[in-house]
Amino acid sequence: MAEKKQERISMFIDGSNLYYSLKDLEVVKIDFQKLINILKKDRLLVSVYYYNAPLDISIDSKKYWEQQKFFDALRRIPGFNVVLARLRKHKQDDGTYKFEVKGDDIYLAVDLVSGAYENLYDTALIVSGDEDFVPAIKKAQKLGKKIENIYFCTTSSSYLKKTCNTSFCIDQKTAKSIELKEK
Repeated sequence: MAEKKQERISMFIDGSNLYYSLKDLEVVKIDFQKLINILKKDRLLVSVYYYNAPLDISIDSKKYWEQQKFFDALRRIPGFNVVLARLRKHKQDDGTYKFEVKGDDIYLAVDLVSGAYENLYDTALIVSGDEDFVPAIKKAQKLGKKIENIYFCTTSSSYLKKTCNTSFCIDQKTAKSIELKEK
């Protein structure tokens, strides 16, 4: 009798979506290793991709260096890849700045589809509520891949959830269970 092959998974984390969703749940910092363990279950983790953009050092150098330290900590997790996009700065009429992460969604979509074409995973976990990923998800599914949507109840697209094979909501209880406790 043939031995059952372990399901290979890759996680694709929309960092900005994760940050603001956790902020809505009043969770300041999370333990990414706990999050990975909850989501991977008994499956083989191939890779984790985390998409974000570096903060503007000229606006707040302390926050910039804190974020760099955070990115370095993520990079030390086995199989974890930090993919940095651009941070666009818009000056408002009142002289303040508004910031927008640019390119993160396309990086995620390209990695999702190229991973499907290269047969790097069996199932992809998309940690986001952004429905912009639907075309890439459909392409990966057409290539025989399963897609799970890991979403937050307050910031998720129903279209995204319906497109994916399965979905899992990170609610207040789950978010608190992965919260990083200050030492």
